Amino acid sequence: MKRFFIAFGICTLLIALPPAIADYAGQGKLLIPGFWLIFQFFSSLTFLICLGVIWGQKQNDTLGGQIFLGATTLKLIFCMTIALIYMRKYKVNDIVFVLNYFYLYLFYTAFEIYSLLSNLRVQNKK
Repeated sequence: MKRFFIAFGICTLLIALPPAIADYAGQGKLLIPGFWLIFQFFSSLTFLICLGVIWGQKQNDTLGGQIFLGATTLKLIFCMTIALIYMRKYKVNDIVFVLNYFYLYLFYTAFEIYSLLSNLRVQNKK
């Protein structure tokens, strides 16, 4: 679990670094309004899903895959709901929104899959 917390912290910093540099450099046109709020949502959701799946795998090894698929489905539904709410509330450049949104979605999903697969490998070695 300690390894997951460290990996999550490093991943979050690496994902936040390019937008922070773009924001600091004054390229405000590259980030959508409320980008950091959406970043926080993706970060929190990924953290909670990973913790839930890791906990579920420790409770019952045979349900690990089903818990992962269910959590991934819930994540997709939550993320698309947030995208819908955001697009209704703000008028932004569609291309910038898609780039910002999928930047966060794809990198956090890649981390989620990596961390959960590495957790499965550790369990298989036992």
